[in-house]
Amino acid sequence: MRWTLKPKPDLEKVKHLQETLQVDEIIATLLVQRGVETYNEAKAFFRPSLKHLHNPYLMKDMDKAVARIEKAIAQKENILVFGDYDVDGTTAVALMATYLKTKHDLVYTYIPNRYDEGYGVSKKGINFAFENDFTLIIALDCGIKAIEKVEYAKSLGIDFIICDHHRPGSEIPNAVAVLDPKQTDCNYPYKELCGCGVGFKLIQALAQNDGLTPEDLLPYLDLVATAIGADIVPINGENRVLAYFGLHVINTKPRPGIKAILEQVEKAELTITDVVFIIAPRINAAGRMEHGNFAVALLTEEDYEMAKVHAANIDNYNLERRETDKEITEAALQQIEAHKEQERVTTVVYHESWHKGVIGIVASRLTETYYRPTLVFTKSGENLAASARSVKDFDVYNALEACSEHIEQFGGHKYAAGLTLKKENYEAFKQAFEEVVSKTIDRNLLIPEIKIDTQIDLNAITPKFYRILKQFAPFGPSNMTPVFMSENLRDTGYGKCVGEDKTHLRLTAAQPNSNGIVCIGFGMGDKHELISDKKPFKAVYSIDENEWKGNISLQLKLRDIKA
Repeated sequence: MRWTLKPKPDLEKVKHLQETLQVDEIIATLLVQRGVETYNEAKAFFRPSLKHLHNPYLMKDMDKAVARIEKAIAQKENILVFGDYDVDGTTAVALMATYLKTKHDLVYTYIPNRYDEGYGVSKKGINFAFENDFTLIIALDCGIKAIEKVEYAKSLGIDFIICDHHRPGSEIPNAVAVLDPKQTDCNYPYKELCGCGVGFKLIQALAQNDGLTPEDLLPYLDLVATAIGADIVPINGENRVLAYFGLHVINTKPRPGIKAILEQVEKAELTITDVVFIIAPRINAAGRMEHGNFAVALLTEEDYEMAKVHAANIDNYNLERRETDKEITEAALQQIEAHKEQERVTTVVYHESWHKGVIGIVASRLTETYYRPTLVFTKSGENLAASARSVKDFDVYNALEACSEHIEQFGGHKYAAGLTLKKENYEAFKQAFEEVVSKTIDRNLLIPEIKIDTQIDLNAITPKFYRILKQFAPFGPSNMTPVFMSENLRDTGYGKCVGEDKTHLRLTAAQPNSNGIVCIGFGMGDKHELISDKKPFKAVYSIDENEWKGNISLQLKLRDIKA
């Protein structure tokens, strides 16, 4: 692990905030690192309010989108709500369809088939709309590059409203309205909404026209919070407000579909991390293993007993997905060893039978073992298809572009991409990708990095300190769980390997002038030697609570230790 201590923020700003808020230097430091520098910014940070949401009409084309939907309702047109098959897309479709049905009966949903239609707006979907007399399609979490598809729909007399958050190309589709805050000529103040978030701004605008407020839309925010967590967008600004209130809905009064998923979970209060690891994989599993329609059916179901049936089916898809990705990951790791490719700077693996729905997950899993740019290929029709994943600070999209002579088509962004190529070009591509990455990657990027907020003494860790830290939540990109470093630590003498297979490390760490505090290091059993015989060591960790037999105490969740 590569430890990187974040630069110390401006001391004057820290001191000012310390005095203004009457908090200690560590808390003030953490706030300034997150861009919180004034009393009012701190108030907004610690006390999110729906009043902090921006006026949806600040988004380019919002007035046109609202006018077209209101016209469709007035003229009793059929409206098709179309979205991607992942969590962001299916939650967005559920959100939009559920809201519109409170105003209009003729609202239907469409999720493309991952294997038959692929990502984004599809010709098959447009043909379905034409054959069933739909005159308006609202596309969510996709569509910003669907230039030809929107023209095709127009030729059939079908209008499009696009709600997307992906980066636009040089040309914008000629739709009735294009809602995407990343458009260069869109002056919306917050650019990092997910697809479901853009969909929420549209229903906020519709509601505003009816004299409703964001408080009236609270029941929809469980979907928005789920999408924010799953899509790994920054949890700052407007996303932080939406995630904060969405989590509250999930924990107090979730919709029947989410309640049915959570029935099996023994947890008093869910965090965004729980949403990412418990709710999101189940919703995603439908589109990966079967069809995204099953996720929309679950999320729009109003009858709890029926929701439990949908949740049980989706849980089965998720179990199947887990088994499948585990098998493929093991096969891929064996392939790397069999080909003696452990020392390469890239991972490129292929088998024609691997399930297309999980190759992205497998690529992520492989980067956990071999921390390097990774592609997992499978057969897709006449060609091979791959999911690519990168390591922090390396642009895999640029690397693929440099190998484009071997590729049929590709798309994506810095850390994740997809591509197809002809089978006969696989070996040439594999070699070219290794060469390109070898020439362009900083070798330091092949070592996983832990970013440390600040160095502290153990004495600073008190119940009051932790109570304030908890108020930094919800955590996520741009507001990660604070990570600390402490030096000159020693185990009090009872450190040991724990767990069924002794792979975890448990110890009580102390400094010369501090009481001991329990530490748990998951998967760190092999580092026991570093702390044995009261040898001094340093540690990187986050702080959390441990509950044992009704007693709650603070503990350190170790990220890494060094001599």
